[in-house]
Amino acid sequence: MATSPFRPFPHPSSSPPPSPPDPSSDADLLRHLLSLSRDVSSSSSPLRINPNLSSVPRNVKQLSFLFEELLLAVQDEDDDRDLALPRTASLCFREILLVLHRLKVLFDDRDYRSRFFVLFRAERIAAEIHEQVVDLATFLDILPLAELRVPEDVRDLLRLLRRQLRRTSPAVDPAALSLRRDVLELVAGVEIGTVPDRGALRGIFRRLSLDGARSCRHEIESLERDIADCVVDDRSDSSIGAGGSKSPFSEAEDLAVPADFRCPISLDLMRDPVVVATGQTYDRESIVRWIVSGHATCPKSGQALPHLELLPNRALKNLIARWCRDNNLPYDVADTITSTSNKQDDADGATAGTNKAALEAARMMASFLVEELATAPSTEAAHRLVHELRLLAKHGSDNRAFVAEAGAIPLLLPLLRSANAGLQINAVTALLNLSILEANKRRIMHADGAVEGVVHVLAEGTTWRAKENAAATVLSLCSVHSYRRRLARHPRTVEVLVQMARDGPASAKKDAMAAILSLAADRENTRRLVEGGVVAAALEAAGEPEVAEEASAVLAAVARRGGAEAVAEAKGAVARLVGVLRRGSDRARESAAAALVAVCRRTGASIVAELAAVPGIEWVIWELMGAGTERARRKAAALGRICRRWAAAVEAERTARVSAMNVTAVA
Repeated sequence: MATSPFRPFPHPSSSPPPSPPDPSSDADLLRHLLSLSRDVSSSSSPLRINPNLSSVPRNVKQLSFLFEELLLAVQDEDDDRDLALPRTASLCFREILLVLHRLKVLFDDRDYRSRFFVLFRAERIAAEIHEQVVDLATFLDILPLAELRVPEDVRDLLRLLRRQLRRTSPAVDPAALSLRRDVLELVAGVEIGTVPDRGALRGIFRRLSLDGARSCRHEIESLERDIADCVVDDRSDSSIGAGGSKSPFSEAEDLAVPADFRCPISLDLMRDPVVVATGQTYDRESIVRWIVSGHATCPKSGQALPHLELLPNRALKNLIARWCRDNNLPYDVADTITSTSNKQDDADGATAGTNKAALEAARMMASFLVEELATAPSTEAAHRLVHELRLLAKHGSDNRAFVAEAGAIPLLLPLLRSANAGLQINAVTALLNLSILEANKRRIMHADGAVEGVVHVLAEGTTWRAKENAAATVLSLCSVHSYRRRLARHPRTVEVLVQMARDGPASAKKDAMAAILSLAADRENTRRLVEGGVVAAALEAAGEPEVAEEASAVLAAVARRGGAEAVAEAKGAVARLVGVLRRGSDRARESAAAALVAVCRRTGASIVAELAAVPGIEWVIWELMGAGTERARRKAAALGRICRRWAAAVEAERTARVSAMNVTAVA
């Protein structure tokens, strides 16, 4: 029968879809048919655009039973030769192979596309699939079943399958059409700055099977690919004008456009160059689209934009206009100049409206995830939802506020004690991300069981990664002065941090020492830190290059805030700190010098004598004064003065003693 040309939707690859294999024997033909039928039957789509066509994969799966039976029948088990199918049946099966291959390409393309693309191309997709289904039913009608050696139940199944395929229709499901209308209404409202209704937005998400941040991100990525493909197709179609001539804009692509004249975003010739706050120049249309999409950073440098004002780059515009005139390209400078102020006003209004809509969408997503977490039926479901909350809270203060306001913190705290490693890591990391926002620090510290939960992870976390993130949470919370004392007062906080600093890997030791340093910022905590063994643990860690900076800073902080005697009395403290002065990084040497200065000033001559007795200490101090950081040079100079005063005092005492002995001898 005659069929219309098969045209699948454009795929990212510019090459055409691969042709089906050309089997050399009937047995190979049946093997390829069996493989293709299984591939097609495994296809599924979360978006249902046609109730009849949705059953096509199941119908094709029934065909695989026929192919299996025939494959067994044509294979001669007594020798290696394959018996042939009847010629008419073989020809029908070769046509069916083509149809199944086309169905596979169509289903693969549909699965690759975004759900919005499928929704808005529903009629075309349904028509393409239905056309292949009709062909399949036709070839099954003319298949000579009487000549095939298959069981009667398979024949009955095949007759039923033909009737089912004949009943299919290309009509799009009314539910899909209704969803498309709702999406269009929502988009129209967003374009004029209307904040979408949360209930309506949630309903659209559910109907599109977008049930979390992960599926939304995947949909965005797929949609961006579809848009890029459509742009490429539009450009290729529009590059040839009426009568087969090229459009004026395609001539610019053939010319070597100077790099400075191309927009860094679109890579096209700039029509209206403008300068953003970072000093970078972009085409107005491209940068406005970037800002309207919710970005607040410079696309090229990545720097935050302190304001969204766009200043015309008139000098560059004149250069581009001159270059266009020299190359016979259109460039309407007057139009772009006179419309500058109007475009700026429109851009500002669109940015404000769209940002407001985007914020409301983020708030809705946070509420949705928290509500789902509150009723999560299993650990696996909770794990997935907490992971989505963690990712949502990772970016942006607004997102962190929305997640906390939705009530996520009380739901996360019990999960800190979960035996599931992944769930515990995601829970403590989500809490860490939320704690970055100042307002959330109060929410966390005032929640029942928050401190106990974090300490539990520090002590009994299922993985070192969970413990590291718990220590980072302590560090984040300690930025508030009163919370440092409250955390240190917990009977196990210091204990578990010290244990982590001694037994953990390098990354865990760094996080533990950073948390201890934040606690040491309060003088009231010094006694607890000293009693908890922080000095010994820090001295031990100072000998490890990966942790020396944090450990030296802890020793300096403890010594400055009332723990100098504890540092001085620790075995090998002076030798270890001098070792950091010799071999440590700039920051580690700076902290070690500060620790030695504090200890020498607060504990007396004995520790200075021990320092002065270290071989080569004068050269160590001298080298630090010349090559250290500014603070390190100051501390080294102070350390040198302390040593010189001690040496002078010792010399004076020795001189006085000798004089006294001489007087006694004369007498």
